[in-house]
Amino acid sequence: MISSRLKTAAVATAIFSSTVPFLAAKAVDVTETDVPEQQVAAIAVPAGSIGYNLAVIEQIPGQQKCWSESGSQPTIIDPLWTTFDFTGSCNRATDSNGYSVRLDGQDTSLDYLLSIVPKGDTLQLVAQNRNDRSRTVIGTTFGEQKGEYHKIYLNPGWELTKKTIDGNVLGHYYLSGDSAAIAAAGDAPPTPPTTVATSFSDTSRDIYAQEIEDAVALGFIAGFEDNTFRPEESLTREQLVSMVFGALETTGSVEVQTPNEVNTQPYPDVAADRWSAAKIEWAKNQEIVAGYPDGSFRPEQPVTRAELIAVLQNAAKFAKTQQGMDAELVTNREATNFTDIAGHWGQDLISKMSAYCNVASAYNETGNSFNPDMASGRNYAAAATLRMHECIIDETDKAAIDQ
Repeated sequence: MISSRLKTAAVATAIFSSTVPFLAAKAVDVTETDVPEQQVAAIAVPAGSIGYNLAVIEQIPGQQKCWSESGSQPTIIDPLWTTFDFTGSCNRATDSNGYSVRLDGQDTSLDYLLSIVPKGDTLQLVAQNRNDRSRTVIGTTFGEQKGEYHKIYLNPGWELTKKTIDGNVLGHYYLSGDSAAIAAAGDAPPTPPTTVATSFSDTSRDIYAQEIEDAVALGFIAGFEDNTFRPEESLTREQLVSMVFGALETTGSVEVQTPNEVNTQPYPDVAADRWSAAKIEWAKNQEIVAGYPDGSFRPEQPVTRAELIAVLQNAAKFAKTQQGMDAELVTNREATNFTDIAGHWGQDLISKMSAYCNVASAYNETGNSFNPDMASGRNYAAAATLRMHECIIDETDKAAIDQ
């Protein structure tokens, strides 16, 4: 006869045995995924007597700007994320819960401690092995300015990625290393950041720096009296009209002439004596710009990226007719497959203008998002207008050769 204790044990064993298949641990696939380089930055954050802490900041495309950069050796970060509620605009990791080291596809977060240490007149991002205390330099700032936020440039063989589990992207960042690439680079430091010699104090590291310089040289856009260009400041609708007018003037083969004076308002909200009234009236008459369904023009409203492209398309067509050519724009490259314009009122024209000298291009020239309803910065507006201008010139030259 089985004792009650053994009976209980037998029953418990039976229950346990029957449930083992259900309790078996499921294999978890932990991997990593790339992050566009322009969207993420490793930053040395000043921390008083401690020195510096590491932070990883990621820009969510199409949202409020998380940081800006100036200079090159070192590149100083303006931590814009500290000035507003960055939820939904920026992702941030500030300690080992948010970032770790991954080597050759293996999570080595328990093996390495990340820290920022001074080295001569620069700062280095270092991974220290917890077991043998050896140190590996992951990146450098190319200089130090006390009390400032510094951008860290990663050494060859290293990149920033994000952790994924079973295909789901997490908010954890990897300083991900490839041993073969690291060994191949040897002791070679990362390539110092390149800069464009600019006329302004705030554009040397802007992705549109050279195009801004070229646009300013042509004279259809200018900087401010304090020697800034303010590249990320929104462009207004009336400023766009003025800029496009100036760009068409510089083609040489397009006649643009504004009336000496405006006797009537071009739109109910554009006074006849407003500084932009004559150009707005001219652009309206040439069907380069249009108002809103309520009849207004909203001159001081930031122009969206889609509106910018619509105006540039109309301006290019106007230029072609002025040159005696068919208004249809001739594309010269493959259209970009933007992922966020389907169903948008500007879908077709944005796609078309991406194939016309790349006038319509991805937000910050990275990825496949256009962000059609986002306000256009002065930097992109200058670059897109310059590209339109160059396409007009190219077509004029080609037409002259054909004749």
